[in-house]
Amino acid sequence: MLPEPTERLRFRRMRMADLDDVTALLVAFDPMRGERPPSTRDDGVRWIKWQERNHADHGFGLWVAESHDGTFVGDCGLTVQDVEGTPHVEIGYHLLPAMRGHGYATEAALSVCDWAAAHGVDHLVALVRPDNAPSQRVARRLGMEVERTAHVHGADALVFGMRLVRP
Repeated sequence: MLPEPTERLRFRRMRMADLDDVTALLVAFDPMRGERPPSTRDDGVRWIKWQERNHADHGFGLWVAESHDGTFVGDCGLTVQDVEGTPHVEIGYHLLPAMRGHGYATEAALSVCDWAAAHGVDHLVALVRPDNAPSQRVARRLGMEVERTAHVHGADALVFGMRLVRP
């Protein structure tokens, strides 16, 4: 099951045929990942396989967000993240650089929030680096507020969160 299409975007499961786009997405995301080494094609393979596992284990993961004509925009969806020993459902959104600044992340994330609420998720978080102002703006547009700071994936992150209202 997929989030509902939006005015400009549709969703689909990520697949190995997306490897070039996913690798480009990860490379573009590298500056936001702190001290990690640059992403490679092998990282793209691992990212796609991680989504396959997420869908198998949880019934959700990151979906490809693309325009209605099939242009790859990025990914957006849900993953389970360990935040200092406690699992949380996180909404994630990553866009290719050319797609940033057009409202796509917010548009996709709103649809994913609706999907999450309809499928029984009560609370969502977004883990955002303190220096990633664009991602913080998206989280706030979704209605999220900073709940705390946590050490996640080897660096500090702002933990934005919100309760979801089931339809």
